[in-house]
Amino acid sequence: MKTITTTDALAEYCARAATFPYVTVDTEFLRERTYYSKLCLVQLAVAGDDDAEDAVLVDPLAEDLSLEPLYDLFRDEGVVKVFHAARQDLEIFFVDAGLIPSPMFDTQVAAMVCGFGDQAGYETLVRKIAKAQLDKSSRFTDWSRRPLTEAQKTYAIGDVTHLREIYEYLKAELEKTGRAKWVKEELSVLTDPDTYVIEPSEAWKRVKTRTQSGRFLAIVRELARFREGYAQSRNIPRNRVFKDDALMELASTKPRDAKDLNRSRLLLREARRGEIADGILAAIQVGLETAPEDMPTPDKNGREKLQVNPALADLLRVLLKARCEDTGVAQKLIASAADLDLLAAGKRGIPALKGWRADVFGNDALRLCDGELALGVKGSSVQVIET
Repeated sequence: MKTITTTDALAEYCARAATFPYVTVDTEFLRERTYYSKLCLVQLAVAGDDDAEDAVLVDPLAEDLSLEPLYDLFRDEGVVKVFHAARQDLEIFFVDAGLIPSPMFDTQVAAMVCGFGDQAGYETLVRKIAKAQLDKSSRFTDWSRRPLTEAQKTYAIGDVTHLREIYEYLKAELEKTGRAKWVKEELSVLTDPDTYVIEPSEAWKRVKTRTQSGRFLAIVRELARFREGYAQSRNIPRNRVFKDDALMELASTKPRDAKDLNRSRLLLREARRGEIADGILAAIQVGLETAPEDMPTPDKNGREKLQVNPALADLLRVLLKARCEDTGVAQKLIASAADLDLLAAGKRGIPALKGWRADVFGNDALRLCDGELALGVKGSSVQVIET
């Protein structure tokens, strides 16, 4: 198999790829020691019979290689860029070049729409559609080390060669069932640049707390803001700054100076001095000085106490299961358990009530909530009954 290590060779391959209707894409990367993923390998394949030319590995770590020819291909509206589980791949390209390949297709999303269930993993699709087996032994190897082993290359190239057959099968299924627009709706999230922008001011919403104290949440918000910004600016994992348990301890103990900070049981040694220590103390002070009207509230952080009708929630689960069995669509693609609880509590701002989800489930779910539909059982199937 061919490995591309120069810009000229990449440009030549991408010029050829631009003559095909689609190109399959995958990446290998590392993220254990950095905030942003470190791109280590790009795999590409176009439809064809000669794998030596049609499927290649691109080495972004090579000194004489620029990925700009690949990014030009990503901008080419005449070539569909096919990924499986594209989110992390797209984040890499967005962070590196500020672009999202267009048009793009995600076989994981398509498979969930085409009856392959909630766990539409690539290995499963290779087995069921391409009738092949994958050797996954190289999955967790160090992709930054050079030279790559033959086993690594074989593993990597398999992630795009089988993807061609999977894409063509799923594309045909979507055209046959008229569900291509469903996938297009789902891909709108993946192709939205906002999906890949993490604002430090919003980082606190990922921290799990049980308190309803606005003051406590204000301190959590400022500590999370500092941690996220520090991690981004230095490209280190946020947990290398301080972990969530240390953040919660700091929000509880509210240290005012270095002496107080050194009493922390959970704070890493590196965080007890220097820029991190200064940032922690400053963040806590800002949280303490936050005006009451500017404090986060449990309601804004999704902690409101829902008055869920448990019987209705159970009926909604049955309806969802029945509708997904009828259509072959994965349940988690339509609504989560939390979404159904919101619906049973009278909330209406959930994705299941919009777009294609409303056609499959949401409209009937609302009618069930309003008493216009009932559920019955006939044999082993659930029946929807007009009331």
